[in-house]
Amino acid sequence: IQKKSLSTQEKDAADELQRQMKEAGFDEVRIDKLGNVIGRIGDGKKIIAIDGHIDTVDMGNLDNWDFDPLGGEVKDGFVHGRGSVDQKGGPVAAVTAGKILKELGLTNNITLYVTGTVMEEDCDGLCWKYLVEEENLKPDAVIITEPTNLNIYRGHRGRMEMNAEFFGVSSHGSAPERGKNAIYMASKAALEIEKLHERLDTDQFLGKGSITVTEFVSNSPSLCAVSDYAKIHMDRRLTWGEDRELALSQVNEIIKDMNAKAFLLDYKTKAYTGFEYGMEKYYPTWKLEEDHPLVQKGVGVYKQLFDADPKVDKWTFSTNGVTINGYYNIPTIGFGPGNEVLAHAPNEKVPIEHLVKTSAFYALFALTY
Repeated sequence: IQKKSLSTQEKDAADELQRQMKEAGFDEVRIDKLGNVIGRIGDGKKIIAIDGHIDTVDMGNLDNWDFDPLGGEVKDGFVHGRGSVDQKGGPVAAVTAGKILKELGLTNNITLYVTGTVMEEDCDGLCWKYLVEEENLKPDAVIITEPTNLNIYRGHRGRMEMNAEFFGVSSHGSAPERGKNAIYMASKAALEIEKLHERLDTDQFLGKGSITVTEFVSNSPSLCAVSDYAKIHMDRRLTWGEDRELALSQVNEIIKDMNAKAFLLDYKTKAYTGFEYGMEKYYPTWKLEEDHPLVQKGVGVYKQLFDADPKVDKWTFSTNGVTINGYYNIPTIGFGPGNEVLAHAPNEKVPIEHLVKTSAFYALFALTY
């Protein structure tokens, strides 16, 4: 927590996680070209990965915090600070699980990877696109350590970022009828997008798809001229059965009679290592069915450890699962410390009890997989 690590600025946190893995006795620890920390224990045929991103959002208005967001204070049964829940607690709990496994000895033909991944807050899943396509890491199962409040999660809605651009013709503001006002076009489209939101499908488990306009930009030759350009930015959340083709076609239907175009955005930037990498800003919906063997394995481990039935649920927000399962169809579940309602919020803190219990869960899962 004391190592500030905004997206593309994770070097100090990565170095610290690498140090902790080496201290825990991992068989191999390295940092890849993108900056992900990769720790390995064992060399069996069955491959499990436990993933957690090490970047965080910024602190926001410090007046809203009751304590130093970078202090890492341990008090009253909690670890306090930015990233304690979202989500440095998860990777550290996974390292502790690795230490337990090294002490007990992995005897069940397992290779365990713990990945401390980067740039998730800026571009969900980009790190795992790199791990799969460039590092050839293709586990049989993945546990995501994002906060689940000690519940077992099996999916979440996808999302995508779109723009629509509108092209008008400028004229003098004293004679607007001579021009074509791009602001009016974009405004009409925005109102239709509001109506589109109400018509979107609902999935019984994941919930409703959504779309909203989050930015409106326009331009004109002067404040005394008709606007010849406007742009709207849309945040689209995708429920089960929705994909980028459907989402784009819905917007294109709205703007088909306008001089306009809609398109999916791209993300490409330099990691803290200096390496540039990117992907489309399309993050697919994913879920496993409740009777999937991996979900049931998680349920079984939970019952064995805690003598209780876990709640099986979903995240509200997005995770690296969009690529791990959404793109590459690798079976994935979530189990992590902390309550997701504190993610990106002031006064973020994680219960120490959660860190202990998640470490035990990860270790027993690997021992019995």
